[in-house]
Amino acid sequence: MPPSTASRLLLALAFGLGSVIWAGAQPKAGPPSSAAQALIDRAFADLDPARPVIDMHAHAIGLGQGGDGTFVNPEKLSPRHPFKRLGTSIYLKATGVKDLEHFDRDYLEVLAARARAFPRPVRIHLLAMDRAHRPDGTPDAARTEFHVPNAYVFGAAARHPDLFVPVMSIHPARKDAIQELEACAAKGGRLLKWLPNAQAIDPADPRFDPFYRRMRDLGVVLLTHAGEERAVAVKDAQALGNPLKLRRPLDLGVTVIVAHCASLGRNADLDHPGQVARNFDLFLRLLEDPKYRGRLYGDLSAITQINRLPAPLQTLLARPDLDGRLLNGSDYPLPGVDLIIWTRRLVELKLISAGERKALNEIWQRNPLLFDFVLKRTLKDPNSGRRWPADLFQRGPESLPAQ
Repeated sequence: MPPSTASRLLLALAFGLGSVIWAGAQPKAGPPSSAAQALIDRAFADLDPARPVIDMHAHAIGLGQGGDGTFVNPEKLSPRHPFKRLGTSIYLKATGVKDLEHFDRDYLEVLAARARAFPRPVRIHLLAMDRAHRPDGTPDAARTEFHVPNAYVFGAAARHPDLFVPVMSIHPARKDAIQELEACAAKGGRLLKWLPNAQAIDPADPRFDPFYRRMRDLGVVLLTHAGEERAVAVKDAQALGNPLKLRRPLDLGVTVIVAHCASLGRNADLDHPGQVARNFDLFLRLLEDPKYRGRLYGDLSAITQINRLPAPLQTLLARPDLDGRLLNGSDYPLPGVDLIIWTRRLVELKLISAGERKALNEIWQRNPLLFDFVLKRTLKDPNSGRRWPADLFQRGPESLPAQ
């Protein structure tokens, strides 16, 4: 069923407002310059040709067109909420979709085209997003910013089996949580995504212990946001992003990947009552705990965004001892948002050169997904000259120990 006239109007307003201040990534025609091509070639040169590039953090998005079960909170498209609408317009512009009447269909096609433009095969882990739920296990529509059902990402993976890997999302307070977990695992699901701040999930809640134990037994890995969340409204729930809350699933034997390496904001230091610490430092504390070796990892999605610079990125580049605990992720479609990717700042920090910046900006205009990969392969520690190793970008969550 096509969107209603009212919803089409809201979408048009959202897209239109964004276009006034920001044009998004406009693909350039013709072959890349020699400098851009050289940077791309270098980024792929030392990869294992027998293994794909792994992007383990790409968002599925849908506006509910065609009865696919996807949902965006109407406030995010409403003229009555101009700041939410503006944020949505910028987010949607970053996808490269031009036809809002068929956004749901074209979003996946644009993403697939951008991925297939890589010189080497790439596997995109496509994230579902469950609704927010109340403590009694009922859905909380007012708190749900957007919803992407598990069936949606499994369907996308079935249509593009060479490209997409489905990532389930299940709120553990759901009455059917374990049943849904088992159903997704039976279809090959190995990774489960949470955004606790937005979904109203407390990872330290003992009520979720049976869910964690079933995850462990099924070999399902938890990919969870930690740190502050600013891309999705959280309604005073930033404490749910405290990395130290992840000790509960870790201690029950669940393998955990911390999205963005918890690289944004501050939280209560639960080990030292009354004190506050950077979320990134709390994550490092867990990462350096010997009992979580082989169980706790971080992904690099969003790590280059301007609001997360400079310390987390500088620290991770300077520590080769952490390379084996990191995985690559793009946080797509956010690499397409020019407002949060400041390559000039990366030059100031001596993480890239001015010449590399010019070539990277050209790549961004052509393909923001490719840009994100090439940028992370180009970054180097200014003191040692060290770059992240190729293996990091070909390490998938399926290769991690799950129990």
